[in-house]
Amino acid sequence: MSAELHVVVCGGLVPDPLQSLEPVSGPDGPGLKNEAMLPSVLDPWAAHALYEAAHLAESVSDARVWLVSLGPKARLQQLMMTIAQKVPFELVAVDGPATGFMDSREVASALAQSIEGIPELDRSRLLLFGGCASASRDAGVTMQLVGELLGIGDQFLSVDALAVEEGGALKIHERVEGGRYLVSRCAGPPAVLAWATGSLPEPPNNPKIGMTNMRTIMPALQKASPASMSRDAVTYANVEVPAQRRDTRIVKDVPTDEIARELVEWIGG
Repeated sequence: MSAELHVVVCGGLVPDPLQSLEPVSGPDGPGLKNEAMLPSVLDPWAAHALYEAAHLAESVSDARVWLVSLGPKARLQQLMMTIAQKVPFELVAVDGPATGFMDSREVASALAQSIEGIPELDRSRLLLFGGCASASRDAGVTMQLVGELLGIGDQFLSVDALAVEEGGALKIHERVEGGRYLVSRCAGPPAVLAWATGSLPEPPNNPKIGMTNMRTIMPALQKASPASMSRDAVTYANVEVPAQRRDTRIVKDVPTDEIARELVEWIGG
């Protein structure tokens, strides 16, 4: 299929969700306890977007994939040692905080500035990928804000499938309520696609891809641009782990209506 595309994926690092995450308040605002020591992974929704971008690049001619990632440079380097072996991409590193307590507008501004600074990027062929949500900055608006800052009006959220038709038109499936899809057609790029889960599994590690990627990843990390972001944009009165509540009572031979009534009263209380 002939359709020249430039795909930019926005994806940052987040603490491994399998770890115990405890919010704490410090002199610089809220954060996570021992955050610097927590292992990091690529944000799960952004990972889906990256895999979909790489799959799309295999099916079209002259396609290129960039990963624009915001986070502390040292932790980004550790993360790329793993991600680089999954799919081919070109890294654009942005050195900044990875905490989930930053303002989405400032995050979007830093990402948009980095995208505008990609010298080889053709904005008329741009597909901007990212996650519809985030494991850290889950305001649900970051990709929309990046698109607006770049002047991209065609935006599709909660995308699960994308097909490039003959002539370059895009056919997009977006999740809606009731297990249904909203099917849209877009004349072509530029467009923003915020991915849900997509349909592709996590690719296996490929050392050959990793060695190819690392030739460009290390120089990209060395010249990572610093993101100037303030913690004063959003203030938090308190941060804490949601309290767990468990009341257990073992009973026998209770009618289902009575069980339902007790559950409604318990939830309402």
